[in-house]
Amino acid sequence: MPLIPEEPQIHESVPGPRAVPAPGRTAPTPALFLVPARPPARSRPAWPGAGPPRPAPRAAEPTPQIQLIPASVDGALDAADEAVDLLLDTGRAPSEVLVLTTGDAHPWAAHELSFGEASYWAQHDASDDVFYAAADAERARPRPVVVVAVNGGTDAAVAGALPAAMSRAGALLIVCGDPERVNTLLAASV
Repeated sequence: MPLIPEEPQIHESVPGPRAVPAPGRTAPTPALFLVPARPPARSRPAWPGAGPPRPAPRAAEPTPQIQLIPASVDGALDAADEAVDLLLDTGRAPSEVLVLTTGDAHPWAAHELSFGEASYWAQHDASDDVFYAAADAERARPRPVVVVAVNGGTDAAVAGALPAAMSRAGALLIVCGDPERVNTLLAASV
């Protein structure tokens, strides 16, 4: 179809928005992209005379989305706290988030544990707020989102913590740590 002279032509060489930050500005920190969970499959109604309805297919165990946030051992707790803040700011309920640490306890967990184990685990069981625990805490129940701060621990401890965290994550697992170490340990644990 011929172009009318008044119609502008768009050329691929036309400059557009660039991914490079302006001089003097740093590149923004990558944002978390949350993927909504899919609804379970439903069975269809049978056609008249088609016989008894078939049972709905069993849904496969959902695999959580995994996101890695690069952070040093010393910065993993801060990265995890920032991830939690972003999750809450984007609409996640505090009761949906579990934060696990592979090294020293999160300061919140250390503070709450100073009041005793019974009080600490009562907060977990109430499921009212974000809960912080050690990655090897067997009592921590699954939640839709699990954030792991790889803030220390031996390779064996971290390698065991990552699959355990994945089994607790319903929709999203966020790992804050050194990407090379995390990927190596995840590959070794599979």
